[in-house]
Amino acid sequence: MDRNQYLEYISATSPKSKELPTLAIAFAVGGLICCIGQGINDLLAMVVINEDDRASFTSMILICIGALLTGVGLYDRFGAVAGGGTIVPITGFANSIVSPAMEYNREGVVLGVMSKMFVIAGPIIVTGILVSSLIGLIYWIVGLI
Repeated sequence: MDRNQYLEYISATSPKSKELPTLAIAFAVGGLICCIGQGINDLLAMVVINEDDRASFTSMILICIGALLTGVGLYDRFGAVAGGGTIVPITGFANSIVSPAMEYNREGVVLGVMSKMFVIAGPIIVTGILVSSLIGLIYWIVGLI
């Protein structure tokens, strides 16, 4: 089988992607999650919490909601429909931590939950820390000049 035959075979047997509808759904769901976060932020503003603390509390509440929805099995259902719309917001981070923890729970607390909890999110956390440290170092060096 040559290259052209292979490409024709792949084109004929691969499922056709519905990119535009899935993109629209992901955008709508991601936007809805962000609107919920803004609503939480606005509610916290009514309690007269300063802006920095409101941002922290909003993030914590969204992470807890994401973890809770993952724990009861609803977040995966949302993810099946919305795709990237549920992965990109901070609730997707909570899902990426809780899902492996639930999956490996049967292997025990130490060898299961604690060792597998950061399988997905671990590399992202490490990369974030390294890049932010590098950027901070660059800003510090530029500030000395």
